[in-house]
Amino acid sequence: MALGSRLYAELRGDRVIWAILVLLAMFSVLLVYSATGKLAYSSQGGNTEFYLLKHLLILGFGLIITYCCFLMHYERYHRLAPYLLVIIVPLLLYTLFAGSNINDARRWIQVPGVGITFQTSDFAKIALVLFVARELTKKQEYIKDFQSAFVPIIMPILIVCGIIAPADLSTAIVLFTTCLLMMFIGRVSLQYVGLLIVSGVVVFAMLYIIGDLFPGSVRTDTWSERIKDFMNQEELPYQVQQAKIAIANGGWLGVGPGNSMQRNFLPNPFSDFIYAVIIEEYGLLGGGVILLLYVMLFVRVTRLVTNSPKTFGAIVALGLSLLLVLQALTNMAVSVNLIPVAGLSLPLVGLGGTSLMFTCITFGIILSVSKYVEASK
Repeated sequence: MALGSRLYAELRGDRVIWAILVLLAMFSVLLVYSATGKLAYSSQGGNTEFYLLKHLLILGFGLIITYCCFLMHYERYHRLAPYLLVIIVPLLLYTLFAGSNINDARRWIQVPGVGITFQTSDFAKIALVLFVARELTKKQEYIKDFQSAFVPIIMPILIVCGIIAPADLSTAIVLFTTCLLMMFIGRVSLQYVGLLIVSGVVVFAMLYIIGDLFPGSVRTDTWSERIKDFMNQEELPYQVQQAKIAIANGGWLGVGPGNSMQRNFLPNPFSDFIYAVIIEEYGLLGGGVILLLYVMLFVRVTRLVTNSPKTFGAIVALGLSLLLVLQALTNMAVSVNLIPVAGLSLPLVGLGGTSLMFTCITFGIILSVSKYVEASK
């Protein structure tokens, strides 16, 4: 009892967000253990506990990092933001031209000597959101002309998203949309929000042209193929067919934990299509609970925004929550065939290394903001 009271007192801030973090982490353990069965048999000789233990180790370390980020005052992230952006741009460029090629995409850097791969776009998402929040906070009252809006805010967004897009368009779109909404919520003039949209379309068109002129430099073939597959609903891609079967099998209450059949046929059932496995095992009810947790996260963060005494805390918490929720909604929409296949994991729930770690960092920063908002009341 004393330990519980002490823990409750220690975990200050928005306890609903803490509860959402814990619930998503618990779901992830159950789902990763179930969804990695086929992977375990093909790569570990049937050792189904291997990926469970690996996930538990990464998740445990990630939650420790969440707590460390929670302990830091969120104003420190304000000071770190420009340095993080300076670090991430060269890393993204290195990844684009010399990164590890996995599944026909250069998204990873391999750490020498240990064989661990590091997805730089996960780092870039947090770095860019922090930087945009910082610039919006500093220049909110002074964004009156082209130079004050384009150079410090729009240009970094275009550069980072433009470097990510050739190998990972879906991540670039989610990050771009997040920054766009941050500008809108940060009361930037609509003409500059529109300028960002137009500039983004121009950059995308340039990348498409480069992809046609230099095949293999940009994944334009993959983009076109996925859009054509989505438009042709009479002949669905294999993974979408299997996801639909999984959802149909699940019904309202599901077939029960660990009883998914489609996990044996779905490509990447532990990441890209884990939401289909959730619905098959826990039904539409379970899928609705997961969706509700992400919606509740966004609702609780908007509550922080209205109570935050500092603009930076409000904007950075909202930006990071948008990042998580938009990625989650994209993953879910792919599984139920509302949008083309995107290749994004479900934040915190799916199997992942760097993705899981940076999701934990994101939660830590949001909780840091909530702690000081609650303390200021």
